[in-house]
Amino acid sequence: MIRFLLKGLLRDRSRSVLPVIVVVVGVMLTVFMFSWMNGVLSDIIYTSARFNTGHVKIMSRAYAENSDQLPNDLALLGIADLTKQLRRDYPEMYWTPRIHFGGLLDIPGENGETRAQGPAVGRGVDLFSPASRENELLQIEQSLVTGHLPKQSGEILVSQDFSEKLHVVPGDTATLISSTMYGSMAVANFIIAGTVRFGVTGLDRGAIIVDVSDIQTALDMMDGAGEIIGLFPDRRYQKGIPEQMTAEFNARYADDSDEFAPVMVPLREQNGLGAMLDLSSQFVGIIVFIFVMAMSVVLWNTGLMGSLRRYGEIGVRLAIGERKGHLYFSLIAEAIAVGLVGSIIGTGLGLLISFYMQENGIDISGMMKDATMMMSTVMRARVTPMSYFIGFIPGLLATVLGASLSGIGIYRRQTAQLTKEFEA
Repeated sequence: MIRFLLKGLLRDRSRSVLPVIVVVVGVMLTVFMFSWMNGVLSDIIYTSARFNTGHVKIMSRAYAENSDQLPNDLALLGIADLTKQLRRDYPEMYWTPRIHFGGLLDIPGENGETRAQGPAVGRGVDLFSPASRENELLQIEQSLVTGHLPKQSGEILVSQDFSEKLHVVPGDTATLISSTMYGSMAVANFIIAGTVRFGVTGLDRGAIIVDVSDIQTALDMMDGAGEIIGLFPDRRYQKGIPEQMTAEFNARYADDSDEFAPVMVPLREQNGLGAMLDLSSQFVGIIVFIFVMAMSVVLWNTGLMGSLRRYGEIGVRLAIGERKGHLYFSLIAEAIAVGLVGSIIGTGLGLLISFYMQENGIDISGMMKDATMMMSTVMRARVTPMSYFIGFIPGLLATVLGASLSGIGIYRRQTAQLTKEFEA
């Protein structure tokens, strides 16, 4: 019977070509859309994690309540001991202090008078420690446009767009005017070592990167930091583990009433990223459901047209004694064969497109001039192991569903009327 069905599909192309094309297109779009959405959502989550939220973040309780304002007057103190404790208790994660600060970057002229100035959003990160991975995490070296990485204390990096606005180049002096942890004015001079472009609009408009020890000195925050972030080595948010870690850490300080006691917050509870994480786990089912329904309707109609064209063939097979159930399931077997072939071809084409978009992406910087969301300006697909078989779900399910619906008419044929049908 299997040989008979395969010969029928190969010799009668009208029974196989159109359904295969429908399945190929549907599976290709499913694989591409899955990889594309996976890449976009993963990029938003990971960009936020490495630049801002971490997979977990530790702050003082007072700082956490006003974290949107980045209040360094409520920063953690004693971070050296706290960081050592975290690395000892949770060695599977990378821990590093960060300081977010704002201020005015003033560029002096030849006579020391202000030549240009602009508001800056700064990040104090660990640039010089041997164990630091900040260069790798923030991709600082890859983002370097001009100049070089800071090699000594007192050197900073400025975003390329910001440097063009201020008309500065590496080697120029810049003065940071800000406020200390205790509310007094802070003034510190730096040398611009280089300029960077991270491809994140919110940073590229006016960012400066300073070594954390330099900004601690400038803002009178010795052994202090606004936050300590923790990241998994594989860079992926491992659902459930940060929440468990958070509950365990916060339980240690549950009886401490000090508003400056440390508190841990997981990524999903910051900046509305919880909803995005939930969406990323649900969109697979949404995409599959949409394409299964769309392909099923098309294949149902194709099956109905095929049943009309094969009306006589089905009648003959019933007349010679073939059972309706056997005939019905033979149509489903044909659909499975069509779905399997279409799914293999469609998955191959979808992966080719996805790999291309993973390497090249689409530059949307022109659409994100005023964006504040932490996401790259180049949107890329991301091929995962699931990308290799996600297309088989709609590819097989839709063909079987379409054949099942269109084949119901077999059971409506009356064997007693077959002779009259042939005479007609």
